[in-house]
Amino acid sequence: MTSADGARPGAASRPGGRLPVPPPGRDLLAGKVVVITAAAGAGIGSAAARRCLEEGAQVAISDQHERRLAAFREELAGSYGDRVWAQPCDVTDDGAVQALINGAAGHFGRIDVMINNAGLGGTQSILEMSDAEWLRVLDITLNGTFRCTRAALRQLVAQGHGGAVINNASVLGWRAQEGQAHYAAAKAGVMALTRCAAMDVASHGIRVNAVAPSFAAHPFLAKVMSQDVLDELASREAFGRGAEPWEVAAVMVFLASDYASYLTGEVISVSSQHP
Repeated sequence: MTSADGARPGAASRPGGRLPVPPPGRDLLAGKVVVITAAAGAGIGSAAARRCLEEGAQVAISDQHERRLAAFREELAGSYGDRVWAQPCDVTDDGAVQALINGAAGHFGRIDVMINNAGLGGTQSILEMSDAEWLRVLDITLNGTFRCTRAALRQLVAQGHGGAVINNASVLGWRAQEGQAHYAAAKAGVMALTRCAAMDVASHGIRVNAVAPSFAAHPFLAKVMSQDVLDELASREAFGRGAEPWEVAAVMVFLASDYASYLTGEVISVSSQHP
């Protein structure tokens, strides 16, 4: 998805189209324990795990794909040793969600940050959409975020030392797009959940925020979308390219860090595509 000179398709005519280089870690999360769902793929979740480790955190990674999770944990442990812990989790199963939170808190002694990255998309006209298609996207993307947020907040409240939850929303929570009724509804729900949950736990010193990416480029997209579609999506972006997953992860790190100490109930658009 990059050309030989490192630019995204369609990026050459736009300022900023050339790919940036990830900045070095600054220990922004030193001493913090971060839990991340859907962390073993090629997108934002795995980028968030790497970025949190680069910033000094201890990280509990989870994913419903057990073999992929084990391989990713082994890869990360080669560089970060016992700062990485892994446990499979299906966010549609409340028992598995609770086991993840209990396991991470038991292993590291506490948790400080929850990054809810799990979600499911798809393209289908509402004229053809089945109940099963609608419910599956809503159950993983919205209900899964709810289950993980609830479990993490209960743990953080019990610990009594504050903390942060960061949810992965989408600009489609604000905007309309053909074939995205289920996904857009779920992501709009994640935004509303974020705002309301933030108010429920503000008195405990816990912050709840979300990021809303538009188009984050990663290898999996090339398997499910044509190059023409990818080029069209890139052309809509201000920099003429999709965000690198680490660029979204960097905003998550900011929200997890003490630099965001007065920010709660907010949805940050990691994109030029505001509502």
